[in-house]
Amino acid sequence: MPANRTFEVKALSRVEGEGALYVKLAGDVVEHVELNIYEPPRFYEGFLRGREVREVPDIVARICGICPVAYQMSASHALEKALGIEVSPEIRTLRRLVYCGEWIESHALHVYLLHAPDFLGYESGISLAADHKDAVERGLRMKKIGNELLEILGGRAIHPINVTVGGFHRSPDRERLKALLPDLEWGLQASIDTLALVAAFDFPDWHDEYEFVSLQHPDEYPYNHGQVVSSSGLRIDVEDYEEHFAERHMPQSTALHSVMLPEEKSYLVGPLARLHLCYEQLPPLARRHADNCGIAWPSHNNFHSIVARAIELIAAYEEAIEIVRAYNAEPSPSRAELVLRPGVGCHATEAPRGLLYHRYEVGEDHLIAEAKIVPPTSQNQGQIEADLRQYVPRVTHLDDLAATRRCEHLIRNYDPCISCATHFLTLTLDRGEKGAEADRP
Repeated sequence: MPANRTFEVKALSRVEGEGALYVKLAGDVVEHVELNIYEPPRFYEGFLRGREVREVPDIVARICGICPVAYQMSASHALEKALGIEVSPEIRTLRRLVYCGEWIESHALHVYLLHAPDFLGYESGISLAADHKDAVERGLRMKKIGNELLEILGGRAIHPINVTVGGFHRSPDRERLKALLPDLEWGLQASIDTLALVAAFDFPDWHDEYEFVSLQHPDEYPYNHGQVVSSSGLRIDVEDYEEHFAERHMPQSTALHSVMLPEEKSYLVGPLARLHLCYEQLPPLARRHADNCGIAWPSHNNFHSIVARAIELIAAYEEAIEIVRAYNAEPSPSRAELVLRPGVGCHATEAPRGLLYHRYEVGEDHLIAEAKIVPPTSQNQGQIEADLRQYVPRVTHLDDLAATRRCEHLIRNYDPCISCATHFLTLTLDRGEKGAEADRP
């Protein structure tokens, strides 16, 4: 092998969005690691300013086609806090159900089409389907059921339009939900089969003392509610999030990197973090299968994230079935009254990929004066690079192509949603004149 080597992926595959990888080696020493995010920034915080409160959930849903509900939920809760709105228990339950739908479609997509090919030696989900047609069709059907749940509750499967501040524009149709029960019951068994499949994969021997961060609720697996907790003992209300976490500009990225204060250290959010911090809150069936899947929990091997997603698939199907079976009376009204006033509110929910934080200020004119959105992938970027620094020396004995693929595999453990993260950039204008520079968000 040459003394100096470079691993480079100009376009990462099987991730949502556009990003690249650059690793420079001097012998076996990693000199430089960059997760380059070059997708153009989309300035969501900027163009939310001046918008009406009612517009926000529909706008932020467009940040991502895979996890739009997460953005709608974090935004709706934050704005309800700013406006002093209380939602009914029925609306709270239906919000958990719509989150079940999103976790199902997102996790099924990732497990079968994006991540499993890495462990089974295939280049893509399409090539995997040539030899494992039944497994891929199972994953696609599982995803379709999640999309159908989103359509019933949200009005459509992609970028739902029925979610609003205070609840839903209209209640979901009870008969349509009940008619989905046989599919949900099939999906529950399919998710159990999925766990058996992925838990038997040959995982790299990997251990890192991650700083895990997630929401934690005493009575339920976290979707919409809970305190922000960490594996080192942090336990705070969401309102104190910005006192303990901050975003930093990185020259190689159009997305911000999040750090944990005061040490400015990287941390990990997502399924592995949730399972580490909220294992006791798993619903009974998911907990039983997690106990017996052959993986010792908690796990510090991030390659086990695919197993954590499979466990969360069981949990999402299990809870969805329970809610749908009990749904016998549509909530009336379907949304709380919206009374506009100035205020500030923040909230975090658990997107499929991890903690998603929103903060909004409503001005005296009752329009959005300020918006802040911290996506899961922004929070994981620093940890992805830290993982690569530790992982690359273990694959330097491979040729460049094989080593590069292994690095891609590691990145896909995080299921990064790059488009979600690229919504902020500081633009410096240099017109060649003294004093002509301006920074604009």
